[in-house]
Amino acid sequence: MTEIILQEHRLTWEKKPILRALYRTWYQEMTAQLSPGETLELGGGSGNFKEFAPNVTSSDIVPLPWIDVVADAQDMPFQDQSFDNIVMFDVLHHIENVTLFFNEALRILRPGGRIIMMEPYISPISWLIYHFLHPEPVNFKQDPLIFVEPSPNRQPFDANQAFATTLFERKFSQFRDKYPQFLKVYHRRLSFFIYPLSGGFEKPSLVPMFLYKPLLNLEKMLSFMSRLLAFRILVVLEKREV
Repeated sequence: MTEIILQEHRLTWEKKPILRALYRTWYQEMTAQLSPGETLELGGGSGNFKEFAPNVTSSDIVPLPWIDVVADAQDMPFQDQSFDNIVMFDVLHHIENVTLFFNEALRILRPGGRIIMMEPYISPISWLIYHFLHPEPVNFKQDPLIFVEPSPNRQPFDANQAFATTLFERKFSQFRDKYPQFLKVYHRRLSFFIYPLSGGFEKPSLVPMFLYKPLLNLEKMLSFMSRLLAFRILVVLEKREV
């Protein structure tokens, strides 16, 4: 089932120019945060990030023709200090135990290595869309730092879209106490109008391509309202010696 969904996403990518333009903007912002060296992409999905960055090993939890390695973020098949970057797009909120992932990230990253994460952001506006129109739940009552017993019935697309907002804003002090080796070097809320209007991979777009750049410029002008309007958050953590 997961393989079918990701194959459908790849077809949508090829047919939907507004989606490619949006993701191109996001990918370029993510690649600007990369440290020089080898990059591991977790949750490679439809396999598009490799077009935008060099030296990328793409992985996913299921085998796909365009994926290099099958890997679970909670137990990765890589040697210690194998990579300089870990890139994740809409992956963290699908991980059952994020503490297992961060433990693994500390292990496989070299000193100075980075985790670059693009995730859903739960603002007052985005909550309405994510809660009522999106199939994945938003649950602020769940603490991502508390280990949960792995469920044998869990599916790859099971999720909690509140994870990034909880970890890096509401409970960042707890995250920092648990992982002092990670320094947060970048944190930006983004995507106010274009993303919800684009329909993503699942729904038809409500915005024509000629409005893409004007809307993008409008979002930049309204960046001071990101806490109210944002649908996305980009966070970069850097591994340091403590």
